[in-house]
Amino acid sequence: MEFNQQENSINSIISIEKDRVGLSHTWLKTPCFISKTHQEEIQISTIEQIDKTSVFSWCIKDEVSLLLVGTGEQAQFLSAEQQVLIQQLGIGVESMNNAAACRSFNLLLSDARAVGVVLL
Repeated sequence: MEFNQQENSINSIISIEKDRVGLSHTWLKTPCFISKTHQEEIQISTIEQIDKTSVFSWCIKDEVSLLLVGTGEQAQFLSAEQQVLIQQLGIGVESMNNAAACRSFNLLLSDARAVGVVLL
């Protein structure tokens, strides 16, 4: 059986807590955005504040074709208008609770998908 060492430049999520998330090399306070090689704490706190401009500014820093939105402990959903505006950027979007978003992010990242996650 072959094991591959994970690249240090890839942002795997190793821990999620109520107000912070642990990556393989650092901790971020939530809300935050994470993609393959980029991570940042962001200035939004509710799902209603996610718009085309904010998504564009996050996703331009790393190739992202699918955006996962972690909405805290309970799943919430983007409005139809928000979904359409994000999809106009050529980015798919899915909403789920933070734990599911972190698991999905790691799985898609390990499959070499261009994925990003916003954790509120």
